Order: sequence, then structure tokens, then C-alpha cells
Amino acid sequence: MPLTDQKRRFVDAYLLEPNGTRAAITAGYSPKTAAAQASRLLKDVNVAKAIDEGQRRLSIRSGITPDMIMAELAKLGFSDIRQVVQWRAAVQQVAEDPDTGEPVLQVANEVVITDSAKLSDAAAAGILEVSQSKDGTLKVRMHDKLGALVKMGQHLGMFRPAPSPDAPGKKEIAQQGAHGAEQGTSWDGLLN
Repeated sequence: MPLTDQKRRFVDAYLLEPNGTRAAITAGYSPKTAAAQASRLLKDVNVAKAIDEGQRRLSIRSGITPDMIMAELAKLGFSDIRQVVQWRAAVQQVAEDPDTGEPVLQVANEVVITDSAKLSDAAAAGILEVSQSKDGTLKVRMHDKLGALVKMGQHLGMFRPAPSPDAPGKKEIAQQGAHGAEQGTSWDGLLN
């Protein structure tokens, strides 16, 4: 069954940015009901099929595969700042006293940034930003590890959505969670 123009606009918007609410608004649904409309549309068999086909076409055209995306997310999620920055506390060094010119022992903290030519591709991929202030201070920011790990976990189906407040059995789930070992590793509610 062919999609209506509005459903086609939803699919096109969803393919650009996989956020159902925003795609529904872009497709012309009311912002007040967009979340509910998106939920309904994403369950529609024809809409889901159109999204799947669109994603497949995009993957073929771009040459980007899910494996490539997962590999890049893994670089971010498993990055280790120690591959980029090394630090030591209470490093003893000899310096010259500015008043007397005599050698004095100083204790300082030391931070060293790895030369970019010596970084592995994985370590370099984990870096979001390297900047230098006017006083010469260097700053290194890494990509969001937790965000990358959550995206990988979602893709692999590792997280179950938390039950809605009015879902039957909510009380039992909460009681199980209070007993630690019975809770397991469901990660319920982590993503909400």
C-alpha cells in the first residue's frame, strides 16, 4: 500500500534524523501530538518498511555499513585518555632560585600530551578537541564515552526500555531491583 504524502514526508525526515517526534513535526503533524503520532507511525508496517528500504538505499549509496558505524562508535566508547595525555603527580625537579641563582628542588605536577603523529587511529578518533589558550595552556577533550557505549548497547539490543508508570508488574520489578542480585543487568531506566 503506498504511503500518504504526509507519511512519506515523515519517512524522509526520519531518514535524515532518526528522531520520531522531530520527523513528525517536519512532516506537518502538530507539535502537541507529534510524539504520539511518531509512535503510531513507527509501528505502521508500511512506514517501517519504507524506513528500512530508505536506510538500505542510503547505506548502499554512501558505502557506509552498520559494521563501519559500530567500529567508529567502539573507538569512542573504548577510548582511553591515557593514550593521549600522560600525567604524573609530585614530580621532583631541580630549578634555579631566581634570587640567588642556586639550585633548588621543586615538586610539581606534570602533564604531557602525546604528539599527534604518534597516536594510533583509534586514540585519535577518541579526541573531540585539542585547544590552546592565550597563556599556552593545552586542553584535550575526548568524545562522550557513555553516549557511544549506550548507542552500541541499543544497537545490540542490550537495554530493555523501562516499564511505563502504569504498566502491570511495575511494583514487582521495583521490589526485585531493591534486592540487588535479583536485579541482574537489565539497565532498566538508564536511558530514560
